[in-house]
Amino acid sequence: MSVGSGSGEGATGPGRHDHPHGHDHDHDLDGGSLRDLLAGALSRPVSLVRTRPKRRARASEEQAHSGRVVACHVYANGRRVPDGSDLLTAARIARRHHGAFAWLGLFEPSDTELASIAEIYGLPALAVEDAVVAHQRPKIELYGSTLFMVLKTARYVEQDEPARDTEVIVTGEVMVFVGPDFVVTVRHGNHGALESLRANLEDRPQMLRHGPSAVLHGVCDGIVDNYLALAERLDADMDAVEASVFQDAAHPPVEKLYQLKREVLEFKHAVTPLNGPLRMLSDTSLPMIDPHVRDHFRDVFDHLVQVTERVIHLDELLSSTLQATLTQVTIAQNEDMRKISAWVAIGAVPTALAGIYGMNFEHMPELRQVWGYPAVLALMAVICLSLYRAFRRNGWL
Repeated sequence: MSVGSGSGEGATGPGRHDHPHGHDHDHDLDGGSLRDLLAGALSRPVSLVRTRPKRRARASEEQAHSGRVVACHVYANGRRVPDGSDLLTAARIARRHHGAFAWLGLFEPSDTELASIAEIYGLPALAVEDAVVAHQRPKIELYGSTLFMVLKTARYVEQDEPARDTEVIVTGEVMVFVGPDFVVTVRHGNHGALESLRANLEDRPQMLRHGPSAVLHGVCDGIVDNYLALAERLDADMDAVEASVFQDAAHPPVEKLYQLKREVLEFKHAVTPLNGPLRMLSDTSLPMIDPHVRDHFRDVFDHLVQVTERVIHLDELLSSTLQATLTQVTIAQNEDMRKISAWVAIGAVPTALAGIYGMNFEHMPELRQVWGYPAVLALMAVICLSLYRAFRRNGWL
């Protein structure tokens, strides 16, 4: 109706302006002009139907390139294919060429952004939800021909004197979707960037030609190697804290120990659950994992076992050191209590004698003697000195 009313206004307006008194013109309007307007109105919905899908395609494409996409490239036979930086184009090229795959890198995408990408590559809905929410434990899940893996990244924070509310280890997450012709990496956290990994794999085309599983291996290998470096830094911190515990027994670094214990536990929660997924990748035959790459996963799993053993050892050593520190604190408190008790016992002697002779009884012969006052003072001094020597001899003072 809006088209008809608009057309009517456009038709009658010029007619009245050119021929204000012409009835023959009105008859012509009802004839030829009206047929032209009806033909235009009938053709207009067809043009709208044709243009709407194009606008939706442009909107989804712009949404996918909204700044969350870090990199998008297509690889075939270990080499990057030109003109593969667009999401839709990359998906088409990867599906058209045998052995090619698209590698898409995302950084903290929203649910809408990842949903549009999931529609292009057919990502499972449950895994997409986990990738958006983050805060997942390391795991591996299979959805038909798609593999979904979660890994924890970790970074050591350089600081001279750690405070109570600061962190020594900052963790993030990397989610990896692996399919027959694509690999999608989703990163959460301001560390663990994969640009260096992409450049390293592009310099090794013999490894990259094994497909998406080669990218998954590169991600796992890089994260586990970072675990090894992080474990060495924690070992150095542990040696420094352990030395300070026994060097300064009067002021043991209890807060540093608690903080380091907390950070080691967080690191342990990132490392230990990853053993199951990596064991599965190295021992189980999966359709999306190239057999040649599976052998490389065994090497990554061996490194992870080393890291796990070191983290468990650090945790146990921290527990023992913390227990020793608390024991030292208890011993120091006992020594203070013994000193206080010794001085209280020494002070009780003159207090008792003064209280006795301060009661002012009438029949106290010492009060009337000339030697009474110095005798009582001498008695106080002798008893106090005797107690002092006895406490010093026994180590109480």
